[in-house]
Amino acid sequence: MSENRYKIVFDGALQPGVDGTTARLNLAELFKSDVAAIERLFSGRPVALKRDLSQTDAQAYLQALSKTGIDARIESDPSIELNLSDVQDHATADQAPPTEPQSPYAPPRAAVGETLPGFSSLKPFSYEGRIGRLRYLAWTMTLTLVTLGIGSVFALFGLALISSDSTGGLILAGLLAFILVVVLAVVSVLFTIQRLHDIGWSGWLWLLTLVPFVGSIFPFVIMVVPGNATANRYGAPPPPNSTAVKVLAALWLVFIAIMFIGGLAGGLTAIQDEYENAAQSSYESSSVITDEVEVEPAEQAEPIPDSAEDEAEEAPPPVDSAKE
Repeated sequence: MSENRYKIVFDGALQPGVDGTTARLNLAELFKSDVAAIERLFSGRPVALKRDLSQTDAQAYLQALSKTGIDARIESDPSIELNLSDVQDHATADQAPPTEPQSPYAPPRAAVGETLPGFSSLKPFSYEGRIGRLRYLAWTMTLTLVTLGIGSVFALFGLALISSDSTGGLILAGLLAFILVVVLAVVSVLFTIQRLHDIGWSGWLWLLTLVPFVGSIFPFVIMVVPGNATANRYGAPPPPNSTAVKVLAALWLVFIAIMFIGGLAGGLTAIQDEYENAAQSSYESSSVITDEVEVEPAEQAEPIPDSAEDEAEEAPPPVDSAKE
């Protein structure tokens, strides 16, 4: 009596709380296949993932498949018996055998995905897709250069309107500047979402940039953390970086160096001005003190001694000679 054989059957069901995209990616990694090829397993029809297994092997396969998040099951695989009475004459040897139709119970094969692209397409103005660290720096540098260029044009236009005292023109320029700022902010958020997708994080985490103190650190975290080398739940990895991407990303080093040198020069200039002002104030104070002439008090009359006053009181009045 032969040993009973079993097969692993899957009809597209998932385990509770498992996302469909996550299950597809896990299956693709398990079968070393592409996500598009795995998609055929989720047609809703029962598919035999593995056949002709012993009970021990079937349990091992089912345990491995359960870790991917799908809800597969074990079924009995009846043995195929050959009945000689049903055997008919086959085609001669020189005739090619007929092509067997594709069985819906056949296991997936990795070869079906070889013609599919291994990288995702770039979508700069979409919340879908993935971009790496260098491409994120390159795109943000492009956005910065565009902002500086358009901002300079608007500044010149605004100065011309101010000199011409055109109230309507100033209102229109302010409205256009507001629209430009909103558009650039939205594009910057889309870049951040795609960078988060490359890491495997949710795009809603860009809201952390609005949190005080955290918002000043989180952009550096996005630029430092590497992305997933393989496909994740947000799609295939981005294409390799081109030369233009590397050049634009390197411009950030020049930009940061210019800002650092400018800040250092400004700080030194401010310190020098403060030192010169303090020295000038000290010099003026000392000049005022040295220029003042100290006036001595007037020499007071010598006081009359008390004995002289007494003698003057005791002296008799003078005698008028005319009266005599």
